[in-house]
Amino acid sequence: MGDVIYGAIKYHGGEQCSGDKELLKKVRDTLIAAKPDWLSMEYSTIEKMAKGDMAATSDWNGSAFRQRLQNPDIKYGYPKEGVLLWMDNLAVLKDAKNVENAKLFQNFVMDPENAGMLSSFARYANGIKGSEPFMPEDMKNAPEIVVPAEYAAVSEFSQTCPPEVNELYTKIWTDLLK
Repeated sequence: MGDVIYGAIKYHGGEQCSGDKELLKKVRDTLIAAKPDWLSMEYSTIEKMAKGDMAATSDWNGSAFRQRLQNPDIKYGYPKEGVLLWMDNLAVLKDAKNVENAKLFQNFVMDPENAGMLSSFARYANGIKGSEPFMPEDMKNAPEIVVPAEYAAVSEFSQTCPPEVNELYTKIWTDLLK
């Protein structure tokens, strides 16, 4: 929901987490108008793209990277308006039973060698400095993993929108899924 709505907001010149109702009406109308041209709305795209069952998708970088590894004819592109950047995170819950073990696990995962191996397995980038030498060569310059400078300049990290904005986005998404 967030990625699709963000793309439409940027298309219309808006900002992430915008609650501007006039803008969001344009966003909703744009997405509803585009829907007849979509074959599906789903997350399981790797095999379908790799086999050629789908011709295009809006996807996360690691998923798109795995698609291209299976089918080198697949091309990855960035919208000129920019994309949402994101990063997996580890957190210790406030009511965690064993905080020290949780911290040990965090430190283990954030060790550059281990982070590189996790990226190698999952085929997603990571935010750990020094992990690059431990990542496979095919990831080091992959367009899905390394955001080109001209797109990085117009992209931004995903934010948590206020609840009232999320409610508006959920209404748009509900209309879109009808």
